[in-house]
Amino acid sequence: MPELPEVETVRCGLALKMSGRAIVRADLRRPDLRRPFPPGLAARLAGARIGMLHRRGKYILIELDEDGFLLLHLGMSGRVTADGETRPAGPHDHLLLTLDDGTVIRFNDARRFGTIDYLRREEAAGHPLLAGLGPEPLEAGFDGAYLAQRLAGRFASIKAALLDQRIVAGLGNIYVCEALYRAGVSPRRLAGSVGRGRAARLVAAIRSVLGEAIAAGGSSLRDYVQADGELGFFQHRWAVYGREGEPCPGCNCAEGVRRIVQSGRSTFYCAKRQR
Repeated sequence: MPELPEVETVRCGLALKMSGRAIVRADLRRPDLRRPFPPGLAARLAGARIGMLHRRGKYILIELDEDGFLLLHLGMSGRVTADGETRPAGPHDHLLLTLDDGTVIRFNDARRFGTIDYLRREEAAGHPLLAGLGPEPLEAGFDGAYLAQRLAGRFASIKAALLDQRIVAGLGNIYVCEALYRAGVSPRRLAGSVGRGRAARLVAAIRSVLGEAIAAGGSSLRDYVQADGELGFFQHRWAVYGREGEPCPGCNCAEGVRRIVQSGRSTFYCAKRQR
């Protein structure tokens, strides 16, 4: 599933093509993805002028005129691209937006776990998909003191806690594994045992990993591509994710990177470096 760096990369690429433009035609090629589309969505989109594009966690919010947002979530396999081609829609192109300069925005989702929704501006903060999200990890409200306070008393693993979107928005399996490695924190450690010192190291590691991943255009593992169709490159800089049995960077442990399963997800870490 695309995580914060991938979604932010797509948002930035789409903003270059969409901001200030008008939608001249909206083609919805099915009635739903993971959730049903709002009634009359195609008619509501046609003729709308696009403002700024925002990201909240793993969601993209596209300003439409003065009254609402188009909300997009890429799900497991979704991709949103912008091109000037007039090629026919593919079998998994579920939403096509034609802009006034001829650009076509395509929401493609083979597995159909993505989300497309419309919300009025005054309803955005209370929308069920957005209301419970924690702070953005790259903004000032996310710091060591906050994280330590939210982790206090929790018996879940620190890995599970960081994947909880109510604690911090936008993190997923790849970047949690990478951040825990950088911070030297074991994914097995109980969240409630992470004090302010470790929490501060974790926040710094999360920020650095996300910043580097965004600069590299995200990680292309399976379906993800940037808005222009290009792949991301951060997968070439993973320290532990997907590297079971390989040497740990900068570490002399004999075993190398370990893989365990936590809550049905693979976790990659170094047992010597991470405590």
